[in-house]
Formats: sequence, C-alpha cells, structure tokens
Amino acid sequence: MASTIPQTMKAHIYTSTSPTLEANLSISTSVPTPALSGPNDLLIQVLSASINPADHKVPELPGLIRRFAIKLPATPGMDFCGRVVKAGTKVDSIALQDVVYGRLDAQQHGTLGEYIVVPVKAVAVLPKEGVTVDEAAAIGVAGLTAYQSIKPNVKKGDKIFINGSSGGVGTFAVQIAKVLGCHVTASCSPTKADLVKSLGADEIIDYTTTNVSETLKAKGKVFTLVLDNVGMPEDLYKASDEFIIPGGKFVQVGSPLSLDALRVAASRALLPSFLGGGKNKYEVYTINHSAEDLKLLGEWVREKKIRVVIEETYKFEDVQKAFAKLRTGKSAGKLVVHVRK
Repeated sequence: MASTIPQTMKAHIYTSTSPTLEANLSISTSVPTPALSGPNDLLIQVLSASINPADHKVPELPGLIRRFAIKLPATPGMDFCGRVVKAGTKVDSIALQDVVYGRLDAQQHGTLGEYIVVPVKAVAVLPKEGVTVDEAAAIGVAGLTAYQSIKPNVKKGDKIFINGSSGGVGTFAVQIAKVLGCHVTASCSPTKADLVKSLGADEIIDYTTTNVSETLKAKGKVFTLVLDNVGMPEDLYKASDEFIIPGGKFVQVGSPLSLDALRVAASRALLPSFLGGGKNKYEVYTINHSAEDLKLLGEWVREKKIRVVIEETYKFEDVQKAFAKLRTGKSAGKLVVHVRK
C-alpha cells in the first residue's frame, strides 16, 4: 500500500553558516517535500540519519555552497536509513515500503529532514535481520569511504597503517582491513585504545605521547597502504618514503579544513620529490555511489564480520548537540539522529 506523502515536511534548515552551521539550524515544519527528479530516483521517508564532519565542514567553506549548487535554505546530512514511499518509473530493484540505507551527495534536502530524494544506485535494502535501522544509517559515508579506499589497494597479508582509527571512518577501516586479511597498525589516543584493539588492530600507536612518523620509520618499508583520516602530522606523507613499500600508496581521506591544512594537502599532491616532496603515490580519496558496496557492508554487519560503532544517539530536536559533539573530533565511531519517532 502506498504511503500518503505530505506536501510539506519537518526538517532542520539553515540559511547561513556563520559562525557555525549548528548555530544557524532551526526546525521548520513547512519545508516543501522534495519531488522525484528522474526515473531512477527514490523518495525516502527518513527513519534515522548519522552525521559526518563533511556535513558541517563543506557548508562552512566560503563560497562552497554556491559551488555545489545547494539552494538555500538547505538541510544538512548525507547518511540515512529510511522507507521507500515513491519510486521512479525505471526503478525495478526496490519496492515501495522497502527499508533502505545509503548516502546522498550534498544537496538542498539532506537527511536531517523527513524526506529525501536519492538515486537507486546509492542505496541497498536493509537485511531482514541482524542489522538495526540505526546501524544501517551509520554505514553510508564512513563505511563506503573505508571500504573503497582500502579494498582496491591491498591483498591478503599486506600491512596497513590507519592514521586516526577511532572515528567513523577509522572504526570501519580497522575492521574492513582485518576482514580483507591485512595486518593493521593504527593510531589513536590512549582512551580509545581498548576500542580499537577490540575491532582487530594488531598494533596501536599512541599519537599523544609518540612521534608517529618516527615510530613508523623505525619499522622500515613494510606498509602497502597508509590511510590518513587526520591530515596530521604534517610530515607523515614525506616520512612515508621510509615506511611504505615500493608500489605502495598513501590515501588521504580526512584533514582539517583550514588554509594551513589545504597548504599541506597541496604540497603532498603537487611538490615533486626533488623539491622535498614525497615519493610514494598520493591519492585524495573521492567517494563513489555503489549499491553493491553498501549491500556487502550490510551483509558483513549481519554476519558479524564487522560491527557499527555508535557512540550516541540523539533526538531530532537535539541535532545541535550532535554537531557540537562531532565538532570536538573525539567521538568514538558514529553519532546517529532519530529523524522519525
């Protein structure tokens, strides 16, 4: 039976991001419900959403809202789990009332609103058992980022270093690397060490008391892949000349969005080795829609090969608190918002 779709919906909206995104968020009950824009789209009633650093970092960059053509007022959020209430004419793999999960690109109607429009290629159907709505809502950005940045670059038996292993991407990355048969060295604070070990990390580097670059250099050229979720220390990429094997790769996933951080990223990508740059292949990760990857991650959760680490869940009215927590950079795993009670 088809759901009755209201003309308007409840959503967190913003029209400015100064001084912060969350300082400008307010709940509106009269936001127009988005309409399908193509034959391969789905209209989804959001049940739960999870937030990512990009949800506030991207809108807060000067002028970037215009670059990404996000019409204001807008609603943040990319990750979700929800129920399909309408489907485009060419959708044949998803049925009405299916519960699905995934991620959407930055757009006007994000997942911190009651309804979103998503291309069918960006969702997977929730397994019938073994995965909760909240867990599925937290897979999208972090799970895909970890999987897509690791899987093409390693084989069983390889050694990988994960810089920043206790956040959203990091907690997925440690587990995915282990499922793929890798030896994992991971950096984290001492307060998160037990968590990261429980996820399967073979070695822990305490970045609060240890020079990470020097510690890795002392191990020699043993790592096939470095996954950098932090962007610091600044010399990590150059130092990787001494701990990444020939043909290995340094993948940049996360970093602070500041002028200094952008300078570091630019020098890593562009500075040739004869001018002091690193020698290893350097890649800035770009996420890709993949229903197949989402389905695989959901199956791994169902099979208990990996687990979704959720530090805290929030009521819809408490989104500002969720962003305040996220902004500290100290969250263990994911933060989830209940959009529909």
